[in-house]
Amino acid sequence: MYLLESIPGAGEYTVIRKEKRVSVASCIPVIPSADLEKSLRFWVDGLGLTMDRAIRDGGRLIGCMVHNDHLAFWLNQRAGAPIKPEDYEGIRLYWAPSDLHALRQHLMELGYEVSEIEIRDYGQTEFFLTDDDGYSHCFGVATEG
Repeated sequence: MYLLESIPGAGEYTVIRKEKRVSVASCIPVIPSADLEKSLRFWVDGLGLTMDRAIRDGGRLIGCMVHNDHLAFWLNQRAGAPIKPEDYEGIRLYWAPSDLHALRQHLMELGYEVSEIEIRDYGQTEFFLTDDDGYSHCFGVATEG
C-alpha cells in the first residue's frame, strides 16, 4: 500500500510505503518418493509420525500427510523415473530429537544403517542416515558441556 504525504511548507508530496504485515503459520515440505508404502516405514515406524489424508490411484498410495503435534510433511509419488538419478542431491532434513541416543537405537533396531554419534566443532552432537528413497537425514542436538 502506498500513501501520498505532503511535506509541510514545501508544496511537495512524497510517497510513503506502508507495509502490510503478513505471517506464515507453517511450511509443509513435499517429499517425493518412489514407493510411499515403503517410505512410511521410516516416517511412521522410525520417527513415530502419524499418516493420514491418503490419496490412492487404483489402490496404490500416491500421496499422504505424515505429522505429529509439531511438524508435518507431505509425501508424494516421485514424478518421472522411480529410481533416483545418480547426481540427484535432493532434500536434506535436520532433525532435533528429544533423545538422540534413544532415536538412534530405535532406527538401528528397525534395520537402518546409522552413523556413529559425533560431537561436531560447531556445537552439535549428530548422527546421519540415508532413507530408502536415498535422502540424507541428520539428527542433532546441542552439545552439552
